[in-house]
Amino acid sequence: MKTRDALAATLGCGLALALLPWLLSDFALALVLSCLMYAALAVSWSMFCGPTNYLSLATSAFFGIGAYVTAWGLGSMPYLLAVLAGGLTAALFAALVGAAVLHLRGAYFAVITFGLGELVLHAITHFEKTYARTVGRVISDPPGGETIYLTVLVVTLAAVATAILVRASRLGLALAGIGADEERAQTLGVNTRRAKIAAFTLSAFFAGALGAAMAVRWTYIEPLSVFSPFIGFQTVLIAMVGGAHTLIGPIVSSIFFSLLTEFLRLRFPYVFLLLLGALLIALVLYLPGGLASLFTRWRRLRV
Repeated sequence: MKTRDALAATLGCGLALALLPWLLSDFALALVLSCLMYAALAVSWSMFCGPTNYLSLATSAFFGIGAYVTAWGLGSMPYLLAVLAGGLTAALFAALVGAAVLHLRGAYFAVITFGLGELVLHAITHFEKTYARTVGRVISDPPGGETIYLTVLVVTLAAVATAILVRASRLGLALAGIGADEERAQTLGVNTRRAKIAAFTLSAFFAGALGAAMAVRWTYIEPLSVFSPFIGFQTVLIAMVGGAHTLIGPIVSSIFFSLLTEFLRLRFPYVFLLLLGALLIALVLYLPGGLASLFTRWRRLRV
């Protein structure tokens, strides 16, 4: 699909989804909101990790940073400005961290990025206990449900549109070259360091903006809830199941997994994380290209 057609399809879907707050029940709308959140997280994660083959586990760190920007600033700034500030703060943090650790690859990079979430979690916990004399924050006077939904929808559409544009840009070609052979890409004149930092920062912006937008759904914010590793692992799982090298794969997968997680959480509240972990292991071992690779194989067989 051409870039213009993909952007037009994204806009059309966005206009249709914008009508749902006035058509669905509160429970159904909450499920759609969860699908939108994970679709944006998975698409933004795939924007960097898909073409480069880097495994980043920092999504929960960026999401939590955005959430705490809202928790700290909502009383002194409008909600939409807090969402933008959350995205920019997460992006700035990602740029600083990326400049320091993006020379690593494989398990080293995965472990470092996972540690970021724990580092920020404990840093904010220490700050809150030492200086604010509290463990969490109560969000008073949050915006209405329709405002939250439409804000998350706009962030999701922006993430998808940005992913489409990045794929068609020189940055997208540079990221694909890094994933194929980073040393060869450097010899061909690609500034791999700059490309990786730019994509990592762009990916973090949307994760932070989503954290800031979703924070008002909870009346009480604490570090353990918004820096939850589950958010990061589910994002990786959704992207890998759908196919991190594709655009539509993570979107479709986010719908499936959001509904599956809700079902498992209600039916098997104590083991649903084990089931999701087992699925991730099976996927990495037997279907590393995600479900999208099955579709590719099917098309090749037909030809």
